[in-house]
Amino acid sequence: MGRTGLFGGTFNPVHNGHIHLAKEAFLSLGLERLILIPSNIPPHKNAEELCSNEDRLAMCRLAAEEHGFEVSDYEMRRGGKSYSFYTVGYFSKLYPDDELFLLVGSDMFLSFDKWFRFEDILKKVTLSVISRQDDDTELLKKKAGELQIYGSTEVVDVPAYPVSSTQIRNMIKTNENFSCYLPEKVVQYIRLKNLYK
Repeated sequence: MGRTGLFGGTFNPVHNGHIHLAKEAFLSLGLERLILIPSNIPPHKNAEELCSNEDRLAMCRLAAEEHGFEVSDYEMRRGGKSYSFYTVGYFSKLYPDDELFLLVGSDMFLSFDKWFRFEDILKKVTLSVISRQDDDTELLKKKAGELQIYGSTEVVDVPAYPVSSTQIRNMIKTNENFSCYLPEKVVQYIRLKNLYK
C-alpha cells in the first residue's frame, strides 16, 4: 500500500512556493508519489486571468520534473468546473490500494465544509492542510477537529515561503524581475511564450 499526495491548484503560474509546499508535504507525510493537478476552471477563483490549459500544464511539468513529482491533466481533460470530489474519485480508482492525501492551503481548508460533497471526499482521503506563514495554527487545529467526524484530517506545518501567483503576474505586467520566485525552466517558458503581459 503506497502513499499518494494530490496537490491541486490553478498554478497560474506554478512557482517556488508551490514546489516548496509540495517538497515539505512529501517529506512530512512520507509520500511515495506526489501529483500536481492543474485545474480546468477553479470553482473558488476568478478564471479570467488564467493562461491556457496547455501553458499551465507545460509549466507544471517543467517545475515537477526536477523533483520527481508527477503532473496529471485529469481536471483539464474532464472539462467544466474542477471539483475535488470527482478528482478524488478518479485517483481512488486509479490507485485503489494507496492511501490518498489531499493537500490544501489553509484558506481552502477553513472553507472546506462548503466544498461540493466534502463529506464524500473525506471518506476517500486524509485531508492535509499545509499551514503557511503566520497562519493561526490553533484555528486550523480547531477546524481539523470539527472535520474529524467526517474523516481523517491533519495539519502539516511548513516554513513560510511568502509569494503568490497574483503577485508574480503583476510583476510580469510591470516588467519587474520575477525570476527569483519561479523555477528557472518556468521563467524561460514564460519569456518564450510572452505570458501574462
